[in-house]
Amino acid sequence: MPAWLHLMGESLWPLLYAGLVFTVPLTLVSFAIGIALAFIVALIRLFGPNWSVAIVRFYVWLFRGSPLLVQLFVIFYGLPNVGIVLDPLTAAIIGFSLNVGAYNSEVIRGVIESIPKGQWEAAYSMGMTRAQALRRAILPQAARVALPPLSNSFIALVKDTSLAAVLTVPEIFQAAQRIASVTYEPLILYTEAALIYLVFSSVLSSAQVRLERRFGRHALFTSGN
Repeated sequence: MPAWLHLMGESLWPLLYAGLVFTVPLTLVSFAIGIALAFIVALIRLFGPNWSVAIVRFYVWLFRGSPLLVQLFVIFYGLPNVGIVLDPLTAAIIGFSLNVGAYNSEVIRGVIESIPKGQWEAAYSMGMTRAQALRRAILPQAARVALPPLSNSFIALVKDTSLAAVLTVPEIFQAAQRIASVTYEPLILYTEAALIYLVFSSVLSSAQVRLERRFGRHALFTSGN
């Protein structure tokens, strides 16, 4: 067996372990928090008072306009200067969540605004409040439109978690760096890490296609009735 293949075989489980124990949970937690934040920000942008709209617009502008890597450095290495010390995983979750929230708030705001005003008026004519109309009539339709861009954001986040290596979070890329520092084979280890990210992304892309087809069939059935 070639030496490079033997090395890849030996390092496969440490990289997969790092992915399952750190990369996957980091992605899921950050995305869940980020989507919740994005939804709140989108609602404030649409229905909030002017002062709150100004605050969330500044937040979106700040996190969409600066690099994610810089944001992570500020949170983990910069905040200790003002007395806020975070462990690497917590800092990574905060950074990724704020970034996801900023980007996807615009997605959610856009899809809610894309729903025809007649849908709101129909809900109001049935005696619904704004909150009831949003929950029962608008969001189910908006969810189908938002699914593709939000799925793409989730897949992108899986790959972006490699940036957590700079915070010493022992995810896939950081594990590859550690093994490469001992074996002196960075090309093999980084290629293997890239392949693992590729597998994760491919599985998620396949799941995205199935979800879109399922939602598409549901929408067709609903419109047909």
